Amino acid sequence: MKNKIVDSLEPITLLGGGEVGADDLRLALQVAPVCVAADGGAVRAQEAGCTLAAVIGDMDSISEQALAQIPKQKIHRIEDQVTTDFDKALRSIAAPAVVAVGFTGGRIDHQLSAYHTLVARAEIPCVVLGENELVFHCPPDLKLPTQEGEVVSLFPMAHVTGQSEGLIWQIDGLAFDPARFIGTSNRATGPMRLRMYQRGMLVIVPRRLIQPVVSQLAIAGRWPALS
Repeated sequence: MKNKIVDSLEPITLLGGGEVGADDLRLALQVAPVCVAADGGAVRAQEAGCTLAAVIGDMDSISEQALAQIPKQKIHRIEDQVTTDFDKALRSIAAPAVVAVGFTGGRIDHQLSAYHTLVARAEIPCVVLGENELVFHCPPDLKLPTQEGEVVSLFPMAHVTGQSEGLIWQIDGLAFDPARFIGTSNRATGPMRLRMYQRGMLVIVPRRLIQPVVSQLAIAGRWPALS
């Protein structure tokens, strides 16, 4: 929790500069009431009249005019062209969980880099809010109140094995690998439980589950940070 730009006891909404649906920010703030912007996400916050706890990034996606409207003590410039603004912001936050809004849609490379960051920063519980779905890195043990027939997709970003309960196609004994075997379009038979033995599995579930997902990420065990 030390040496973080934002340290919150409540979940945080992290606002990016990508597409933000009419209801996205409202939904995120309901479960994550503290708002932080990643670079150009500050413009989205200004447009929505959202009070920001901080703006974090290299500030190459926001005009000086827009920056002038933000108190200087809330602007945290990180001069780093190797990592994305999503990465810069996420690694600078200490919170029970993060809801990332404005990181889907638009350019595909930006969206892919956001999913990379979920894995690279797996020690930080974060869920990306999409138009219809939620995407997050699976903690070592996850329980969700999925309903019978709901789509649950598992997309590995590395070699991953684990166990499941509550899926039509259970994952026990399967070796997931992004180049060999993935687990998209599975379905729940009711409440679901996943246990993962390695980091690297992205979970994709319906958007209606945002509250239990955030709650679970906040209390679940965490993966260690990459050295």
